[in-house]
Amino acid sequence: MTLLEVSGLDVRHGLLQAVRSVDLQVGDGERVALVGANGAGKTTLLRTVAGALRPDAGSISFAGQDITRLPAHRRVQLGISLVPEGRRLFPDLTVEENLMVAGRHGPGGGWTVDRVLEAFPMLRAVRGHRAATLSGGEQQATAIGRALMNNPRLVLLDEVSLGLAPIAVDAVYSSLQSLLEGGSAVLLVEQDLARAMSVADRVVCMLEGRVVLEGPSRELSREQVTEAYFGLRRSGGQRTGSGAGTA
Repeated sequence: MTLLEVSGLDVRHGLLQAVRSVDLQVGDGERVALVGANGAGKTTLLRTVAGALRPDAGSISFAGQDITRLPAHRRVQLGISLVPEGRRLFPDLTVEENLMVAGRHGPGGGWTVDRVLEAFPMLRAVRGHRAATLSGGEQQATAIGRALMNNPRLVLLDEVSLGLAPIAVDAVYSSLQSLLEGGSAVLLVEQDLARAMSVADRVVCMLEGRVVLEGPSRELSREQVTEAYFGLRRSGGQRTGSGAGTA
């Protein structure tokens, strides 16, 4: 079953067109890695799906409902949660308070503060600490936990490993397994290509605002994705996005 369907999406930042005629689907419970170089349009696409940006053209549907013009808070209520790039926690609130604030707005379900702390054990010792005092890995875990408190059907994860030390990335991804195996669909933006391909069912590569490569991760080589990532040549056979012929 298709949970998220993006059709012909265009998004502009002033005169800059950041997303160009993008088609994208995410199935219920599917894990999709969205990769591409800086400026490819990945974050813009995620923020548009979350409702933080308005598209200039195209449509977005979620669980069969057109949400193209729906405000962000209504999308949260429907079950879409965004973990934004840079984490954007409430710095003066504690870990637990950041989690509890988010838990008030979702559709309800099995994710609670205790379950988040079980999934992210690194947060147990700092649950009463202000977010501003946390390490990068602890902040990222808190941001992901905050998204889970909405009990989402779809989690949008933007740049999970950005700015984190390798040991912190390992810890965050280890804890993420409970999310990745828990039934929620995940659309993941990740700069670490190997890690993205290892956790995703499907990989979608963007270049200059367009989808230029798409396919099951088990059927794509790292070389194919790297070539599409940098626009070195057209990677035939696997592309299904609307930007065909523009690599």
